[in-house]
Formats: sequence, structure tokens, C-alpha cells
Amino acid sequence: MPPEELIELSKLRLENAKKLLVSSKTLIDAKDYKSSANRSYYAVFNAMRACLALLKIDHKRHSGVMSDFRLHYIKNGKLKTELSDIITVCLKFATKATTTIFMLSLKRML
Repeated sequence: MPPEELIELSKLRLENAKKLLVSSKTLIDAKDYKSSANRSYYAVFNAMRACLALLKIDHKRHSGVMSDFRLHYIKNGKLKTELSDIITVCLKFATKATTTIFMLSLKRML
């Protein structure tokens, strides 16, 4: 993929991340914290994919995206190490919210 296309792909992913953050804020205002956690996680995830697109890297699995983002942007000092903690917290809250929703749904079905 030519560099111009990589930049455009990165911009599109970053725009998507920004929209997800706006959605997350709206959900917080509506006191829908579980959905907000999910949107926040995907905002971070899309921002990581935007950065990795510039390096011609993409993954099907979220773990691959997180691993390569940490390797290429955090461990080498391009970005602050605190971002790794933010990624972990976002994943933790999104996973917990998803698990909670699943368990509540399962309880209702039984």
C-alpha cells in the first residue's frame, strides 16, 4: 500500500476513535457505564490500529494489536509508558462490562 493510502487509513481509524469517544461521553452522561466502557475500549483500540497502519501492521486479534502497539510505540520510547496502563485498564473495564452483561442475560434466560 502506498504511503498516502496508509496515512489515509490511519486518519480514518483515528476519526473512528474520536467518534467512539464522543459516544462514550454521551453514554456516561446517560449513566450507561457498561456501554461507555465498551466504547472507550474500542476508541483506544482504533487509535492503536491507526498508529500501526502507518507501519503497515494490522492484526485480526485484539491481543496482536495491543502487543505490536506496545512494542513499536511504547517499549521503544516513542510514547509514554503510562499508555500501556491505559490500554490495560480499558480492556479490563470493557471485559468486565461484557462479562457482567453476559451473566445478567444468562440469568434472565434461566
